[in-house]
Amino acid sequence: MTSPSWIDWQISDAPVPYPDAVAAMEARAGAIADGQANELVWLLEHPPLYTAGTSAKADDLLTPNRFPVFPTGRGGQFTYHGPGQRVGYVMMDLRQRNNDVRRFVRDLEEWLIRTLARFNVRGQRREGRIGIWVVRHGGREDKIAALGIRVRRGVTYHGVSFNVDPELEHFSGIVPCGIAEHGVTSLADLGLSATMADVDLALKAAFEEVFQTRAINTE
Repeated sequence: MTSPSWIDWQISDAPVPYPDAVAAMEARAGAIADGQANELVWLLEHPPLYTAGTSAKADDLLTPNRFPVFPTGRGGQFTYHGPGQRVGYVMMDLRQRNNDVRRFVRDLEEWLIRTLARFNVRGQRREGRIGIWVVRHGGREDKIAALGIRVRRGVTYHGVSFNVDPELEHFSGIVPCGIAEHGVTSLADLGLSATMADVDLALKAAFEEVFQTRAINTE
């Protein structure tokens, strides 16, 4: 059995402005690429905002003046971030993992699925639809988690978002990830009263399972 690798974990208690987060991720990813820093998982929340990925379509921004809109280098389309949503930014060196981007994305999905399973929620992948989905009463499918990454010099950044108890109405200002025919949900919307600390513990345990890592530092 392969020994686990070591990775830093950071949890920010106060909401982090999006430009500050991007600048910090880019700096850390560069340091990792240069062999000057450990890999990092950073858990945080943002103030209410929309981000536009590299495939975003202007028509999918339905209320342009509602919240700040930030173009971003991650893959994907429009998404919402805000209080009550746990964002997980993952800075990992794919050069140590066969440069396998597809495997990395699938592992991120598995991370989210196993985290949901700890709350007895069945998260599922869907062909042609990015993110993790749950089936509601009557067969309706809602998105509970999203992901989008960028890779620079072999190191990943950006990552995932997990809806714990955000204001779901805030998603109405966009077509989330370009998918108009499905809705969004959260643990709270599903009737689960998990705290952010509960979710952080579940995320960490599931991450260690999927990526075979152990936290060396908590920043």
